[in-house]
Amino acid sequence: MNLLSVTAEIFPLVKTGGLADVAGSLPKVLKSHGIRTRTLIPGYASVIEALEAATPVARYDYLFGEEATLLAGRAAGLELFVLDAPGFFYRSGGPYTDEHGVDYPDNWKRFAAFSLVASQIAGGLVQHWRPDIIHAHDWHAALSLVYAKYAEDVPIPRVLTVHNIAFQGQFPAHLFSELGLPDEAYSIDGVEYYGDLGYLKGGLQAADAITVVSPTYAREIMTPTFGMGLEGVVNARHQDVVGIVNGIDVDVWDPSIDPYIEYSYSARTPLRRLPNREALLELFGLPHTRGPVFASINRLTWQKGMDLLAAVVDEIVAMDGRLIVHGNGDADIEYAFLDAARRFPHHVAMRLGYEEQIAHKIHAGADAMLVPSRFEPCGLTQLYALRYGCVPIVARTGGLSETIIDANVAALQAQAATGVQFSPVDTEGLRHALRRALKLFRHRRVWESLQRQGMKTDSSWRHSAAKYAELYGDLTATDMRLAG
Repeated sequence: MNLLSVTAEIFPLVKTGGLADVAGSLPKVLKSHGIRTRTLIPGYASVIEALEAATPVARYDYLFGEEATLLAGRAAGLELFVLDAPGFFYRSGGPYTDEHGVDYPDNWKRFAAFSLVASQIAGGLVQHWRPDIIHAHDWHAALSLVYAKYAEDVPIPRVLTVHNIAFQGQFPAHLFSELGLPDEAYSIDGVEYYGDLGYLKGGLQAADAITVVSPTYAREIMTPTFGMGLEGVVNARHQDVVGIVNGIDVDVWDPSIDPYIEYSYSARTPLRRLPNREALLELFGLPHTRGPVFASINRLTWQKGMDLLAAVVDEIVAMDGRLIVHGNGDADIEYAFLDAARRFPHHVAMRLGYEEQIAHKIHAGADAMLVPSRFEPCGLTQLYALRYGCVPIVARTGGLSETIIDANVAALQAQAATGVQFSPVDTEGLRHALRRALKLFRHRRVWESLQRQGMKTDSSWRHSAAKYAELYGDLTATDMRLAG
């Protein structure tokens, strides 16, 4: 089976979050199910530079006003189509925002062009290769399903994965005439969204199947609290919605062979992990402590609950713990952590931005990983933490509640616990979780049991990839029956 995956980012070529990790790791595992994935990605500079044996397969003199070339090639072991459109994708900022964090004003056009090309590939644009399924990820690619739906030559099943329904791709209605879609597409069953354009909303309507990155989040987005205005659309499509938990690339995230950490270890040799703790404290300029070393690798945003963490720094200081924060985001939250590091230089360290190798060092050295998200579709940080024996402390929401087994009495007695969950998701809930974690940490055998159980957890794509393969198979079988 041939699968066309459509995504705005893919690890290790371009990454702003978990979407890239999923897009980069899932194709590798799908191979064992007889599914060959070719991924369409925008031609950012980092992608073009990494592309090997690039071959032009289509040219555009006027793609939404820009010249563009569709390239086929490989990079980092991935089979890729790359839309090389310098006017859209050669930019000094990130994939979606400029260097000041402001959305590009032409994002509507950039990802419409990207989606149109995706639909054309699905319709047989590339000679000698035609997909059996088109699978779009998030709002940046969702319009590809809309273009495919209204095209006459794209008779293949359409799948949309919602990684975070809070990001929807909403634009002014007057731009509809620029998209090249038929008038009927601007309707309640198409891209019309409260009088505007909704790219994700259109994708939800056009998809034959909708996957959400955890079963809990699939239920949550059918409620007003988490649906972000799209709960009605999701409820109307409930029979086509399936929750599939994300996995991680266990070849990239493996402490026994990780090139980024100083001391390798595994679930069989957990004591070899300890020197990484001291190396991490030294890296961040923090003194040794017998207290717990907490860490958080996250976007510094309200959704991720990082303002809650900033508000309870005093709790960590009081227990003679250490806190290491790595990420960037809202200016006010960034300042709160920088100020905490200034006020408590022996307890708090902050590094803005995101560096892959630093993330690996933190997972290998910290005692606990804090994930205080107000909502979290799936989350990958806690899965990396499990793999590295870094005990997750997570909010009881979305995929976090499914992937971490709380250290309650029953779970501890059964030696099944892997972390700490907390609810309500507020400062008092987080304070209580930190105190619970401290008590567990002081009982070394209990803490080490949590670490061992976490490292034994199968967080790979093995089970979830099988569910995707089953979904694809069902869709293609249904499509063949309808065609017949």
